[in-house]
Amino acid sequence: MDIKGTELFVKALREEGVDTVFGYPGGMAIDLFDALYDAEDIEVILPRHEQALVHEADGYARSTGKVGVCLVTSGPGATNLVTGIATANFDSVPLVCFTGQVSRDLIGNDAFQEIDIVGVTRNICKYAVTVRDRKDLASIIKKAFYVARTGKPGPVIVDIPKDIQLEAGSDEYPSEIFIRGYKPSSGVHVGQLKKAMTMLKAAKKPVFLIGGGVRISGAGAELTKLAERMRIPVITTIMGKGAIPTDHPLYVGNIGMYGNYASNNAVSKCDVLFAIGVRFSDRITGRIEDFAPNAKIIHVDIDTASISRNIVVNVPIVADAKTAIEEMLKHSTECRTESWIEEINRWKGEKPINMNNCEGMTPEKIIRGINEIFPDSIVVTDVGQNQLWTTQFLEMNGKRQLLTSGGLGTMGYGLPAAIGASLGNPRAPVICISGDGGAQMNIQELATASALETPVVFCIFNNTFLGNVKQMQKMFYNKRYSSTCLRYTRSCNRQCEIDGTCAGADYLPDFVKLAESYRADGIRVMSEEEIGPAFRRAAANTNKPTVIEFMIDCDYDVYPMVPGGKALTDMLFG
Repeated sequence: MDIKGTELFVKALREEGVDTVFGYPGGMAIDLFDALYDAEDIEVILPRHEQALVHEADGYARSTGKVGVCLVTSGPGATNLVTGIATANFDSVPLVCFTGQVSRDLIGNDAFQEIDIVGVTRNICKYAVTVRDRKDLASIIKKAFYVARTGKPGPVIVDIPKDIQLEAGSDEYPSEIFIRGYKPSSGVHVGQLKKAMTMLKAAKKPVFLIGGGVRISGAGAELTKLAERMRIPVITTIMGKGAIPTDHPLYVGNIGMYGNYASNNAVSKCDVLFAIGVRFSDRITGRIEDFAPNAKIIHVDIDTASISRNIVVNVPIVADAKTAIEEMLKHSTECRTESWIEEINRWKGEKPINMNNCEGMTPEKIIRGINEIFPDSIVVTDVGQNQLWTTQFLEMNGKRQLLTSGGLGTMGYGLPAAIGASLGNPRAPVICISGDGGAQMNIQELATASALETPVVFCIFNNTFLGNVKQMQKMFYNKRYSSTCLRYTRSCNRQCEIDGTCAGADYLPDFVKLAESYRADGIRVMSEEEIGPAFRRAAANTNKPTVIEFMIDCDYDVYPMVPGGKALTDMLFG
């Protein structure tokens, strides 16, 4: 039977198990939205901005394990997805982004709202294609979902011209797809793995370095079992945090630019580094020449291109993290690491991460409140100091998820991603932690949250500055605070650029009044004693968002810190 392309589009979504689409209508996508009008089994979420839309789909995908689906119109609708596509690509998030396109006869003629979105996004996604023939529509959509969710997950873009949407054709949708040249890793090279395990068992100072790939593969329980059986300390990247409970005696902490003293020391002095699901980005390695200088390095990753790209390894293993760890368990035995663990624990005791030297309401105390009052929550961060404090102080003990923009570091990610996570997990408390800068980049999504009655708790750490940049200006730019004061007005005396203090106008906006204008509950917290009551009040709001503005000192900084281009051992402690 022949049906229109739009009808096949809806059928394809159903076949792929899609129940939620994050969409914003426009001229070149209006027919696709019209076809969704009668699809009562597919909920269409209307955000207030396309960039927020793709972050919402991202948060939905990360928190549920499903593919996030976006639908926008051509031109600016498509280009507004770009930052979110790049964010998902860096962090291996499965998205399928459908974009409307002008009719084929207009492509290349500078038609109204025409853009070559495939050309724009080709380098920031797994696959991007414009449908050129109606008979290929079904197979292309099938391929899109397959590519997005298999291997190293990532975003895919499908650009559908308006005339193909309306053209009649076959209603058949394939049950499987074969893509020549695309063969995601399945299984593990046992010979390489046995070689790696022999090396690991002979080590005197081994460490597991765990990245986001372990969390994506759902291998946390297996990793914990492996670490316990072999008695090997575990260090995580920011994206890997939570793969093993943070209160586990073998967990050391985060590594990298904002990693802790024990983790950075352990990696720098280990003799075997067994990395699983790690990209070895510059934020993790510090100066490459000094990274794990005494170690033999084993690297498990599902992406062949990630292995030996930044750090040359001794034993490469291309495999899914969970598959590899399950195979490792078959060959695991206890290692003699007692003295090594004692040394690491001594480092942990010498220089623990805390804000005990700071007075007043610190981010540590606020996050401690989240740990206590929301034990089973999904915590989403924005980007900046708020993100770094969260990754330092948030407890991850198996009942909590952490979503954050790790690779791209996208300000404005937090609130929409939290909304997406809440929609995908309606029974779970969802907490968003943001700074006052990032909060304003997609704050219009409070309207989306209120309209959908999603009880997201939106925590704003308000230090009246772009804090992370200000910290770098303070440390490395002779306190020249250029363009980081968010209270600056033309009529003030620029005191912020002189000494980092502010004698300017009142802060804009008033977040409490703004929250109330969006029919959210707005709370301003000025002292430590108010933290618990504010969170309990937020927890009681089950059908609307809550905005909690925490007024924190603008002089609070994130430590320890490794300056860019320095070795992991060159930590600054404030």
